Amino acid sequence: MPRPILVTSALPYANGPIHLGHLAGAYLPADFFVRYLRLKGEDVVFVCGSDEMGVAIEVRARKEGRTPQDVIDAFHAVIEGGLRAAGMSFDVYGRTSAPIHKATTTEFFRTIATDPAEAIRNDQGAFRLGTSEQLFDPEAGVFLADRFVVGTCPVCGNPNAYGDQCERCGSTLSPAELIDPRSALTSATPIRKETTHWMLPLGDVQPLLEGWLRGDRDGLNRFEAWKPNVTGQIRSWLEAGLRDRAITRDIAWGIPVPEDLAEAAGVDASGKVIYVWFDAPIGYVSNTKAWAEAQGDPERWTRYWRTHHEDGTAKTGDDAPRLVHFIGKDNIVFHGLVFPAMLMLTGGYVLPEAVPANEFLNLEGEKFSTSRGHAIWLHDFLERFPADTLRYALGTMLPETKDADFNLSEFQGRVNGDLADVLGNFVHRALTFTHSKFGGAVPAPGELSTEAKAVLDAIAAAPERIGALYASYRFRDALYETIDLARTGNKFFNDAAPWHQIKTDVQAAQTTLYVSLQLCASLSILLEPIVPDAAARLRRMLNLAPMRSSMPAANLSGDLLGWDDAARPLLPPGHALGAPEVLFQKLDDAVIQAERDRLAAPTTPADDSTAPQVQTVPDVPVYEPVAEAETPGFAPLADTIVYDDFAKIDLRAGKIVVAERIPKADKLLRLEIDLGFETRQILSGIAEHFTPDEVLGRTVVIVANLAPRKMRGLESAGMILMAEGRDGKLRFVETDAEPGATVQ
Repeated sequence: MPRPILVTSALPYANGPIHLGHLAGAYLPADFFVRYLRLKGEDVVFVCGSDEMGVAIEVRARKEGRTPQDVIDAFHAVIEGGLRAAGMSFDVYGRTSAPIHKATTTEFFRTIATDPAEAIRNDQGAFRLGTSEQLFDPEAGVFLADRFVVGTCPVCGNPNAYGDQCERCGSTLSPAELIDPRSALTSATPIRKETTHWMLPLGDVQPLLEGWLRGDRDGLNRFEAWKPNVTGQIRSWLEAGLRDRAITRDIAWGIPVPEDLAEAAGVDASGKVIYVWFDAPIGYVSNTKAWAEAQGDPERWTRYWRTHHEDGTAKTGDDAPRLVHFIGKDNIVFHGLVFPAMLMLTGGYVLPEAVPANEFLNLEGEKFSTSRGHAIWLHDFLERFPADTLRYALGTMLPETKDADFNLSEFQGRVNGDLADVLGNFVHRALTFTHSKFGGAVPAPGELSTEAKAVLDAIAAAPERIGALYASYRFRDALYETIDLARTGNKFFNDAAPWHQIKTDVQAAQTTLYVSLQLCASLSILLEPIVPDAAARLRRMLNLAPMRSSMPAANLSGDLLGWDDAARPLLPPGHALGAPEVLFQKLDDAVIQAERDRLAAPTTPADDSTAPQVQTVPDVPVYEPVAEAETPGFAPLADTIVYDDFAKIDLRAGKIVVAERIPKADKLLRLEIDLGFETRQILSGIAEHFTPDEVLGRTVVIVANLAPRKMRGLESAGMILMAEGRDGKLRFVETDAEPGATVQ
């Protein structure tokens, strides 16, 4: 049986809906990874769930006159619904308010307090007790967590800043910094009062953590293997020295500190709960337990979490579990240091093999802000757009190593260019041509041309090459490689021109269709982690044999097609195809403008609403699939000009002698154009429509007297003329003239 792999996504906080930035940070990358693993036949369990404890939920409940349970019940449904609609293939999506989670958290706390696994002990096991003065509301008779203290921000003067952060200017604060602090519960002026809490001695655990990170326990040097943005933050904390961290709080909403442990420590347990940042990651364990119970095998969770068998022998080889945490960069320290420390002290738990944290995703050049309503809510967006379009476009923008930006124009460009023009166009032409000329059956190939062999070689190499990118958490590159395979198919189909071949050499046309259909079949598997709905529809069109599900299912049988099968021809000659259909519809400009209007319109911020709703702009276009037979019209004529206006333009024939991509510029190709009398550099925004190989050697028409301008630090001296057809596809305006010839 394959080695067990436990994959987690950060538990979303059930205090509001989630937006696209959250999806890009911790959920979509994890789903890409897990779906790939399932297609490989791996034994993987994907765990997530709502984080439902903590002071912020209590604050919201008090503000809205509801109970904390009402708040979490509402948002748990909204969050899970949005994630499921986006195609997240969780094996389990649980809740930290569940009894099994409370019991598991209490067990962790009790073990560390009484019988820690590592030799770090004092009167409270591995914990220490710490007493300090904290703010106390004399009227309500409760200690005030930071969020229960409001006052004037010392930075911007906001009179309603919280004790941990000012929502107006974003400054991080402490209650002591607020001017004229007051209780958010009663408006009383807080007083200082002593309280005692359990402290996690991270300083004592630091040598153990450093040894584990170096690979002392399992030979994996995480400082070298993990992403630089992750190790950089971890090194910074280690160099500063880890300090004791309080893991209990004085609030009403949370998992209570065990009364017997509090009594033994001489501490009043009333009103004391376990800190949400201690209990939340334990949710990965408790949710796995809940999943195992649902499978009818309550002890199955130990296969994925425990490092030893029941008889005490260590698990090795294919029995040893692997643990991977997908998170945003704000959670790196908790998953790279704090939770591993908790697992060490509890004992017998697997420690993370990888923590592939992403950076932040911005929105239209600005940070997501729930307080200002500058956000696109996941559940709301998916009411208007197919999940596959979001999965693919957002996948190309993932902030894997640095902050990235979600731009609606780029979203439209990715859908219209990559999905509709490249992938959808290739698939549709290959299938419709086969149906119209060969009765919907895969033609038998003849002698393979050099170009046909190259395509089959690309198919053979793709699963291993793309799979290596998934395995190393390079999901953007995996997406680019996959769509480039479709571009290869487009170029092959265009160059072979089977509509011409069939007139003079039917066998050559059959070979072109045979190879193109094999590429479609390969893509129907390789696309599954990215656009699972479209991939399934493509397999139906191809009438392909059954494949392993990328969703949770016990279907590891070798009789089903899997990832590695995408390397070989899957459609024998004579194989009957299903009916072709359009994979992706283009997004009209009006639809995208409507989204901009929604974003610009006043909204009710998620943190201030009393229900999980987002205000929308009425009477705007939404994404509506059009009938396949519908043909768009030509673009309208531009305003009339006089001859003298046209005469100012110097059009020349030029041959493209160099073509290459520009790093980090997804839309631009850098071209060198031979004009006969000189070579000119032009940056052209056609990279989403053509690969460098597709344009090299073409003789095109350029505007030669256009004033140069800088783009991406490079000078562009001219513009290539392109024609845009009714289908939205770009085509070169080509000529047989020699380079430098004037075009009249």
